[in-house]
Amino acid sequence: MKQATLVIACCLAFPACKQATQTRANTEHEVMTIAPTSRTLSTSYPATIKGRQDIEIYPQVSGRLMELCVSEGQHVKKGQPLFIIDQVPYEAALKTAEANVEAAKASLANAQLTYESKQALFEEEVVSEFDLNTAKNALLTAQAQLAQMEAQEVNARNNLSYTVVTSPSDGVVGTLPYRVGALVSSSIPQPLTTVSDNSVMYVYFSMTENQLLDLIRQYGSKDKALAQMPTIQLRLSDKSMYAHEGKVETISGVIDQSTGSVSIRAAFPNQEGLLHSGGAGNVVIPQQRDNVFVIPQAATYEIQDQTYAYKVIDGKAVSTLIRVSRVNGGQEYIVESGLAEGDVIVAEGAGLLREGMDIHPKGTADNQTKED
Repeated sequence: MKQATLVIACCLAFPACKQATQTRANTEHEVMTIAPTSRTLSTSYPATIKGRQDIEIYPQVSGRLMELCVSEGQHVKKGQPLFIIDQVPYEAALKTAEANVEAAKASLANAQLTYESKQALFEEEVVSEFDLNTAKNALLTAQAQLAQMEAQEVNARNNLSYTVVTSPSDGVVGTLPYRVGALVSSSIPQPLTTVSDNSVMYVYFSMTENQLLDLIRQYGSKDKALAQMPTIQLRLSDKSMYAHEGKVETISGVIDQSTGSVSIRAAFPNQEGLLHSGGAGNVVIPQQRDNVFVIPQAATYEIQDQTYAYKVIDGKAVSTLIRVSRVNGGQEYIVESGLAEGDVIVAEGAGLLREGMDIHPKGTADNQTKED
């Protein structure tokens, strides 16, 4: 009879014990102790990409296009011909100018002979001083006419050379809006083409005034920021990261009043030609933060745009207002205020807790159960 009673008592006690174990297990929570650490933050800024030089090519003389020497997207060298404009009228103008120079030289030679003759006769008192001065003035006039004809020859020779439009730098040819036979001049509404120097690409982005102030405070001055800022990365329009890192080169000293932002330029190498002038992307700037408190996002919850975490005080959950900055894609937070080194907080499931709930750190419930 006693044995039966004992069996019944054990059977009744076992479910109660099992239920207590499950209840305790359900109240177990992952906790963490706040301690300083380091994180590298990444801030992204929309950016536009431009070649180191984007040179618009306009003709210096007018005429019909006779030849296109390049194609769109072609790599060209400095001095390489791009277009040829009808040369016939400019060749004729040069020949006329050369002929005028020869005629002026002949006139000058005659004037020189006349002056020398008058000078000899004046010394013998055969002609008057007036005749000598008249011959001298004619000589000066002939010299001026020769200089004028020579200048016209130089101008005609230059105009002829301008009929061959060459590239002012190494680069890549842009679009070609004009075709063979088109009449062009220096006043055409759009350039013959654009040559972009793409060996190094300039990436332009903007910072707000507050971000610029934070940057200057971090490094001490704008010049120190330019010298000490780490290399930056470029996220392309297809969301891939560009293989080469860049360097911030300039920070504008003027804040745009319409946008409240300042323009910044970074340089990226472009050996493979992957970057193109006119493209877009996002500049990613790293920022090292040392001796900061980092907690997981799951350790927080929000009420009316305020962020809270639960401290564990005397085994109870105590709600605490904190100020945080998002890092690691929002999976972690850097705590700016509200927590101190050594504080213990609930590390996950904060949104399911309530003020004053009992908190059993994971790993302790099993030991307590075994002791029971």
